[in-house]
Amino acid sequence: MTENIHNLTELQTMARYNRWANKRLFDCVHTLPDEQYRRETGAFFGSIHGTLNHILVGDWAWTCRITRETSPVKALDQILHDRFEDLQSARTAMDQRLVSLVDRFSHGQNDDLDRQVRYRSLLGGPPHSTSVRHIFLTLFNHHTHHRGQVHCLLTQGGIKDPPPLDMIFMLRDPP
Repeated sequence: MTENIHNLTELQTMARYNRWANKRLFDCVHTLPDEQYRRETGAFFGSIHGTLNHILVGDWAWTCRITRETSPVKALDQILHDRFEDLQSARTAMDQRLVSLVDRFSHGQNDDLDRQVRYRSLLGGPPHSTSVRHIFLTLFNHHTHHRGQVHCLLTQGGIKDPPPLDMIFMLRDPP
């Protein structure tokens, strides 16, 4: 960790934890043979590959709503990157985007965390309105949920020691 995590707000800490956990998970997944990485497992998004793409899909959908940009996302199961290396690069870039975005909002540089964002779900239905703060919380919770699924798939696939991803391990890491 390059930042002193104890001097940051909770959302900033979550953004940095998210980046840390994703890097650890991707470093582990990188060691898998392609067949195991793409194997249909019965998970909600089919495979490790599908699940990791889905996390990025959620990031694009939510961050574009916050920034009022056009999202590249058309469906929750969209494969944004077929090659692992491209997905890993996109994940790293998105994690930095999330850290920067949270930092800007936390410092009041972009409206504020309580600004309401109006949007429609990718699944359809009525319009919704949610604060930026709650979108960030939703986004980080979404990551944790699906990283847990990938962690389980790694264990089921024979990886003996998938990396621990609990925040406490990040907090114990020296800066």
